[in-house]
Amino acid sequence: MRDTTAVHPGFATEPIPPHGAGQVLLPRLVDAGRAEELRARAAELPAIRLSSRESSDLALLGMGAYTPLEGFMTSSDYARVTRDMHRSDGVFWPIPITLAVSHEDARSARTKGAAALIYADGSLAGTLTVTDVFTPDRRVECRHVFGTDDPAHPGVASVLSAPPVYLGGPVDVLDLGPLYRRYPTLCLTPAEARTAFSARGWNSVAAFQTRNPMHRSHEHLAKIALEVCDGVFIHQVLGRLKPGDLPAEVRVEAIDALVTHYFPPGRVLQAGYPIEMRYAGPREALLHAVIRQNYGASYLVVGRDHAGVGHYYGPYDAQHIFTTLKPGDLVIRPLTFGEAFYCQRCEGMASVRTCPHPAELRVSVSGTELRERLAQGAEPPLHFTRPEVWEVLTRRR
Repeated sequence: MRDTTAVHPGFATEPIPPHGAGQVLLPRLVDAGRAEELRARAAELPAIRLSSRESSDLALLGMGAYTPLEGFMTSSDYARVTRDMHRSDGVFWPIPITLAVSHEDARSARTKGAAALIYADGSLAGTLTVTDVFTPDRRVECRHVFGTDDPAHPGVASVLSAPPVYLGGPVDVLDLGPLYRRYPTLCLTPAEARTAFSARGWNSVAAFQTRNPMHRSHEHLAKIALEVCDGVFIHQVLGRLKPGDLPAEVRVEAIDALVTHYFPPGRVLQAGYPIEMRYAGPREALLHAVIRQNYGASYLVVGRDHAGVGHYYGPYDAQHIFTTLKPGDLVIRPLTFGEAFYCQRCEGMASVRTCPHPAELRVSVSGTELRERLAQGAEPPLHFTRPEVWEVLTRRR
C-alpha cells in the first residue's frame, strides 16, 4: 500500500498536467520513421550552428520540457513574452526562446524557408521551418528579462553578443544533443519522469534544482519537502556551468551517497536535464517552474537567490514574483524557504522562520564555501556536509 502520510491536506493528490491549454506533452523529437526523411531534407538546407544556450533550448524542445512551445519564437510571441510573460495567444511563458543568426544566414534561411540546425560538435540537431525573420531590440529584451542591460551580467552579455537577427518557427529535432548522449540514463525526459513518479505511486512531487553536491542546507530543505509531498525530484543542471563547478558525474555520486544514507528508500529520484542557466533571477525561476510542471512536479523548491547572480536581484525576488502571476498562468506552486543555516544553540539546521537566536550563533552553509574547502583540502565540520558526501568529493576531485 502506498504511504500517504506525507501528503498535506490542500496539496496535490493527483498528477499535475503539462503546461499550456492543451495539457499534453508536445515533444519535438521525431520518431525513427521520420529520421531518415529529416536527414535527407537537412542535407539540402543552409546550415546554422547553434550556440550552447540554443543547443540547450533545442534539446528541451525535443524532450517536451518546453511544452507547449513548438520551436523558436516568432516576433509576435517574442515581443509579448518579453513585455508581459505571455505568448500572443495568452499562454503564460516567462522568457523568450530565440535563435540568433547572422544577416547572411537569415537571408539563406528565408530563401529556402528552412534551415538545418547543427550542434557545436558538428552533429545534425534537426531542422527549423522558418516562419519569421526579425531584428530584436536586445537591450529592451535584457531590461525586461534580466532587469538590467549591464553587460557585466552573464545573461545580458550572452544576449548582447549574439548575432543580430532572430529566426522563428517550429523545429523538428533529430538528436537531443551532446549532453543527452553523455548522460543518457541521467537525462530523463518529462514523459519518462512522469512514468517513474507513477511507478512509485507519487502524485505530489517537489522538484529540487541544484548545480552543486547537496550540503546540509539542501538536505534540510529536501526533507521539509518530503513532509508535505510523496517524493522529491532532485533535478541537476547539466548545461554549461560556472568556473569551479563540479562535473555532473561527481555530483551524482555525492547526491546518491546522501540519499542512500540519510533519506528513506523510495522517496527520492535523481535526474538531470541539459539546461544552460541564464541567471535571470525571478524570471528564470518561473521558467524552471514551467519546465518542472511539464516533468510532472507539483511544487518547485525556491530558496534564497534562486537563479541569481552577483547583486542584480534581491535574495527573495525569485519567490516574490510568483505572487504576481494571474490565475491560470501556472498550476505548479512554489515551496518557498528562508535562508537555512546551522544554529549552534538549536544544535541543528534551521532558518530565519524557525530560529530565534542571534546571527553570531548561525553558521552559513553554502555551495560556494563547500567548493572552496574542497579546493583547499580543508575538511568541513559535520554540520556542513555529511561524511559520506565529503568522501566522494575528496576522492573524485
